[in-house]
Amino acid sequence: MSTLNGSNVDELNQLIEAVQLDPARAERNPNLTAHWVGGSRSRVEFNNFIAYVGGDDELKPMQMLLASLATCHVNNIVLHASLMSLTIETLSVETTGHFNVRSYLGLQDAPGSGYDSIEYTIRARIPDATPEQLERLRRRVEYGSPVGDSLARPVRMEMKFEA
Repeated sequence: MSTLNGSNVDELNQLIEAVQLDPARAERNPNLTAHWVGGSRSRVEFNNFIAYVGGDDELKPMQMLLASLATCHVNNIVLHASLMSLTIETLSVETTGHFNVRSYLGLQDAPGSGYDSIEYTIRARIPDATPEQLERLRRRVEYGSPVGDSLARPVRMEMKFEA
């Protein structure tokens, strides 16, 4: 087993080969449920995993959205650096965004309550990477981030409200 940057490179290559043979193997359709715990705190369940969002001691939903973007970029860089046989010494993604809560508060004539701008800075120390490899990693993050892609384009949403 070949492991680099905490990634099993052999398994990654096997997955890539399997998806090349059968593109349907790349499809994902996660289903999770958020349960109100109290106040603004929710318990999120996905398979056997539980996370808490909101409340006094947890990330708020909009912070979690930025965290999702940052961690998706981290995962993307680790994946591709590992496939390129590059050792990462340090890696961080700092994100910031601006949004307005007037609509969230129910005020009339308010702008949408989502982010209207997001910026992020990737800081990586990958000593053996050439400038070309670093550019390839940059392009992979820009093109291959599922969270970044979801935020960068309109996504169809459908709400069902059962009371």
